[in-house]
Amino acid sequence: RRQYRQLSVRMAPSYILSIDQGTTSSRALLFDKDGQPVAKDQVELEQHYPQPGWAEHDPKRILEDCVKCCQSVMAQAKATAADIAGIGITNQRETTVVWDKATGEPFYKAIVWLDARTSDTVSQLSKGQGGKERFRKKTGLPLSTYFSAVKMKWLLDNVPEVKKAAEEKRCMFGTIESWIIYNLTGGKDGGIHITDLSNASRYMLMDIKKCQWDEGICKSLGIPMESLPAIKSNSEVYGKVKGFGILDGIPISGSLGDQHAALLGQGCLEVGSSKNTYGTGCFMLLNTGLEAVPSHSGLLTTIGFKLGPDAKTHFALEGSVACAGRTVQWLRDNMGIIRAAEEVEGLATAVPDTGGVTMVPAFSGLFAPYWREDARAVIVGMTLYTRREHYCRAALEAVAFSTVDVMEAMKLDTGLRLGNMHVDGGMTANNFLMQLQADLLGVEVLRAKMPEATVLGAAFAAGMAVGFYEKITDIKDILKKAGGWESFPCKLKPADRKKEYARWKDAVERAYNLQKWDPQEKQPEAPLKKPKFQKVSSIKPEQRNLNLFLKIIKIPEVNGESLHDVVCGDATGIVTLRLRPDHFLPCEVGGYIRVQNARVAMSKGFIKIMVDKWGKVSQEDDPGEPIEVKMDNDISSVEYTLK
Repeated sequence: RRQYRQLSVRMAPSYILSIDQGTTSSRALLFDKDGQPVAKDQVELEQHYPQPGWAEHDPKRILEDCVKCCQSVMAQAKATAADIAGIGITNQRETTVVWDKATGEPFYKAIVWLDARTSDTVSQLSKGQGGKERFRKKTGLPLSTYFSAVKMKWLLDNVPEVKKAAEEKRCMFGTIESWIIYNLTGGKDGGIHITDLSNASRYMLMDIKKCQWDEGICKSLGIPMESLPAIKSNSEVYGKVKGFGILDGIPISGSLGDQHAALLGQGCLEVGSSKNTYGTGCFMLLNTGLEAVPSHSGLLTTIGFKLGPDAKTHFALEGSVACAGRTVQWLRDNMGIIRAAEEVEGLATAVPDTGGVTMVPAFSGLFAPYWREDARAVIVGMTLYTRREHYCRAALEAVAFSTVDVMEAMKLDTGLRLGNMHVDGGMTANNFLMQLQADLLGVEVLRAKMPEATVLGAAFAAGMAVGFYEKITDIKDILKKAGGWESFPCKLKPADRKKEYARWKDAVERAYNLQKWDPQEKQPEAPLKKPKFQKVSSIKPEQRNLNLFLKIIKIPEVNGESLHDVVCGDATGIVTLRLRPDHFLPCEVGGYIRVQNARVAMSKGFIKIMVDKWGKVSQEDDPGEPIEVKMDNDISSVEYTLK
């Protein structure tokens, strides 16, 4: 009898599954071949605030919610694992989880990105060489409570179980995508411990140019490198799901931090293109192409995306604002001013202006471009006329003004004048906010008809890795099929825009120095009469013809005399250079300068190094072996004292 072999025909996968784990919720969406969402589920995430300024999430709850959402959208589409080409993950960045390698159990709740408990840690680290800028040259980031590294250091310093686990080499650190991927691929039974390049760039531990963990920074912070995840590209197969029923066998093939996913999902592929995402916070990214552009205006140098292990890395400049949607949530949950977030637009438009009220929502300090951990939220300009409608309008204004701060910094760093801005995120459904944003920016705001830019970016990266999507420019075709963009043109006159922005800047300054405000009355200091100076060391103030090679410690500031003070140092101590504008040159903390024909002079009771008429100041290359500056010997201040 003739026997026939039955052929098994497998249909090509129909969907990409995308997980969006955010600050306030966990979601999952299924996207089809045209990049359009066909199923969606979302679960709100419980927030934990154990102390003022602290914010935590339950990592086990996060994992549970993500799995439930994935199972739900597959059930809605009647899809099996064979129908899913791959899983893409996008996540709240910087939020830090630490767990036990032996058991897979977390040692502590996840410390959320906007948590401010590490303010003292940052202050202590800032006292070292370079201050807040000590790691920026390598990482692109200033010292801040925002980034994962200081959260890891806090956990090591304050949670005995974490410290012990690190000593026993069973401590595993990671951000949210690391935690999800580890568990989905097996957890303690062979789970993969990785992070992607975009999330890694937010640890404050990665060399932004080499895309590798920096051993020196890890050592200076006391973070063991073996506890960190391996760094992978944003688009490759990391592993397959194991132990989660209907999800088993699906490749996990893409991962990006939420803002990087939105940059890709908005189709910002060209140098100079930008997007702004309005979520819990507000995050503006500008594509800088294949160049990591250093910021001198308070922005962050970060990764854009890298779509494959062998693909080129695209970089970006970012301005991060801590509170956007969180401000509206505060009006609802803490103050009871509104019952639902959707009410805020109607109340804001019920009044013609804020009635003189300005709100600065610095609940966790101020992020870009200020980086002031000492700032706290203020509401100024209230009168007996002020009503809840004015609060609502002021809250939306604060979101828009914060974005103006970031765009102004981007103009300074790049020299570009941005003609428009792509926007996405939940708050973009607020038409009043979008028009207000266009008016205060002075540019056209473009809102995509496809509202899911973040999850689309993650889905697209995952699809590229498994051949579900073919080329990077396909993202623009997907956006066109979804209806393109809706335009909000600027309608405000430049003079009025300038006046409104000045009101905001005034309020921002009032938010400074409130973190540790001491209400105790301070006694006024008695005025000094006829001060006399007494020499206390052997250096002679009349020294001339000095030739110095110095390392820059503090970025120069302009004083009232139009002179520039640059704090520098070498192995013997630190000193202040006082330079005229014709001698001043742009420089960075950690760089080196050579000063020729300098002289020592007294200035208001302090030693200063000044440059003679024929003197010269020039930038110098790294000497090979970095100069270790003796920070505890300030020649500028110890030379003379008041008698």
